[in-house]
Amino acid sequence: MITVEQAKRLRKAGALWVPGAGDRFVVPDRGMDDDVFVVSDMTVEVHDYPGGKVIGFNGTTEWALDSIEQREVIWLPREEQLRTLLGTHFSRLEAGPDGYTVQNTDGSRHTSPDAEQAYAEALLTLLDG
Repeated sequence: MITVEQAKRLRKAGALWVPGAGDRFVVPDRGMDDDVFVVSDMTVEVHDYPGGKVIGFNGTTEWALDSIEQREVIWLPREEQLRTLLGTHFSRLEAGPDGYTVQNTDGSRHTSPDAEQAYAEALLTLLDG
């Protein structure tokens, strides 16, 4: 999984998120920084309102968070989502002794112990131009 710091950098760099089932996110600065939530039709749903998208928490009587605006959460994209965002700039993923290396078509290489983190670094390099 990518780090929250990488996710914050991706958002700041312009990675766009259209929330969907299975997407992971965190709610920062509310005492839940270490809790990863998953959008699900059963418990966490995305609602479209005129003011923007709102993420609703269903059946969460144990804490007082019914919903939160999308802009207040940090998306933790999965490997396939990061690869999709890289698009035609992605060349290949290699496993090696130091972890995983993502190579972009420009020849840049990004190595991390976790494949998703390597993809995130490759995308950050692309977005930061």
